[in-house]
Amino acid sequence: MKIALEFKEEIEKKKMFDKVEVLPPGFINLFLNRAYFDKVISDVLKYKEDFPKMKMGKGEKVQVEFISANPTGPLTIGNARGGPFGDTLANVFKKAGYRVEKAYYINDYGKQIIALGHSVLKDDKARYSGEYIDFLHNRVGEKKDPYEVGKWASHIILEEMIKATVLKLNIHYDEWFSEAWLYENKRVDKVIEYLRKKDLVYESEGALFFKAKQFGDIRDRVLVKSDKDKTYLAGDIAYHEYKFKDKKFDKVINVWGADHQGDVKGLEAGVEALSFGGKLDTVLLQFVTLFKEGEQVKMSKREGTYVSMDDLLNDVPVDVVRFFFLQKSFNTHLNFNLDLALTESDNNPVYYVKYAHARICSVLRNANVDATKIRKAKHIKYLDKEAEIDLIKEIAKFEEIIEDTIKDYGVHRLPQYAIDLASAFHKFYSDSRILDKDKKLRKARIELTVATKFALSNILNIMGIKAPERM
Repeated sequence: MKIALEFKEEIEKKKMFDKVEVLPPGFINLFLNRAYFDKVISDVLKYKEDFPKMKMGKGEKVQVEFISANPTGPLTIGNARGGPFGDTLANVFKKAGYRVEKAYYINDYGKQIIALGHSVLKDDKARYSGEYIDFLHNRVGEKKDPYEVGKWASHIILEEMIKATVLKLNIHYDEWFSEAWLYENKRVDKVIEYLRKKDLVYESEGALFFKAKQFGDIRDRVLVKSDKDKTYLAGDIAYHEYKFKDKKFDKVINVWGADHQGDVKGLEAGVEALSFGGKLDTVLLQFVTLFKEGEQVKMSKREGTYVSMDDLLNDVPVDVVRFFFLQKSFNTHLNFNLDLALTESDNNPVYYVKYAHARICSVLRNANVDATKIRKAKHIKYLDKEAEIDLIKEIAKFEEIIEDTIKDYGVHRLPQYAIDLASAFHKFYSDSRILDKDKKLRKARIELTVATKFALSNILNIMGIKAPERM
């Protein structure tokens, strides 16, 4: 209680609170004052598309790497879950004042490329199948070497399939990084040599091991196998040296599938061995299951073995796909309800939110109001109805939503915030006559409506979702 009372004395010096209350055994209740909420609305009208204006990142350089599926086939709904997630997370960091780069790591080196070549040649070592393999087989011509065929096929898959799907998802990468570049430029060999000089590797049974246990891993990790092939970890460590040493990122966030959980500690140990410890975070996304009429969808319409993202996007609008993919926490299995996704009504949360924005635009058109010209909340103080105050409070949460997401990468709170904001507006619209005969009330409610428009469109924009003016 003594400590709480000391805090109370300091907090009361701030102008944000009407009351600071201390209760046993030391709880502190803070009551934000009306002036604070009115300032939030003024800030929205001042900054508009830039609201909330944040400097949390202080210009630090952050990379978010996501999807990074092997170029051995079209994107599935499983590996493409990282698309909306990583894209939105990067947008959140950008909103908070960080310098952000979005990256895709192309695994175009190694045995999976040779396996792809055998599959396209349709010989006895073929591993992959499906319509896309038939398509590539018919285009391969006279090529016979499995590795060269695999390189050629992976390039076609990347350029004509993966990149096309990524564009459909409204994702634009700053860098497409080739794994093969690391080997062609001896970056992997140089990193292994660096670790050798630091006495961080040893040989056992013909293989070269990295002393990962020294850096908190549960076991030492193989960098070069007994057949002299280098492991994925060797390439990943070299890639992250490039990220931190060459590109000088202050923070790197890798968005991986849950099946890569066993690889996380090894890479973290490698990054720490390079003296970049604490700068790498890895987010593991759980799996996606598609449901239709209560039954799991097991087969693709084209590939025959899995559901491709193109299949889903051919049926479901991209805004709906992105919103649904963002709704669940990254550590939660995602059950995608196809029936709900195809429903164009308020039952579908995407349309519920979009309709709120369209309704706002309709109100402003009817009032002949140009939202871009309202720059101050001169009359907001006249609003005192519960629904009006609740909407103001909801808008005030925006900055906190961004701050919390920066801390734990929980982008699922963004679609929920959009729903809450839309709900608060719908209640305000029902309870308050926006175009009231009283001039002060009318102007005050228009100010709040315009502020809601920008708050709602901004949160949708961060999620990569369009805010329609008409529906």
